[in-house]
Amino acid sequence: MSVRARPTHCGLDSAMEVISGKWKVLILWALRHQARRFGDLRRQVPGVSEKVLIQQLRELEADGIVLRETYEEAPLRVEYSLTKDGVALDEALKPLGVWGRERLSVRN
Repeated sequence: MSVRARPTHCGLDSAMEVISGKWKVLILWALRHQARRFGDLRRQVPGVSEKVLIQQLRELEADGIVLRETYEEAPLRVEYSLTKDGVALDEALKPLGVWGRERLSVRN
C-alpha cells in the first residue's frame, strides 16, 4: 500500500501513485540488476539532490518496492535493492521504456 493516503480508483492510478516523483523510475532503473550503496545511487541518478534521493528511497521502501539493508561492519554499510514487488514493477515498466525509445527515434 502506498505511503500516501490519497484514494486510488483503478490499478493504473495505484501504480502511478507508487512511482510518482521525478526520480523514482530512475532509482528503479539503477537498482534493476544489483544492490547499490547510497553514493553509487547518487552517481547513477545524476541531478538528484541527497535530500530528495533519501526522501524518494524512503517512500519506495515504505511502499515495499525497495529494501534497505544495513550491515553492521566498520565502516557501516547500507545497500538498497529491489524487493519482489520492485522487480515486478520494473518488469511492468519495460514496455513503457520501449514505447519511449520508439517515440524518441520518431521525433529525432
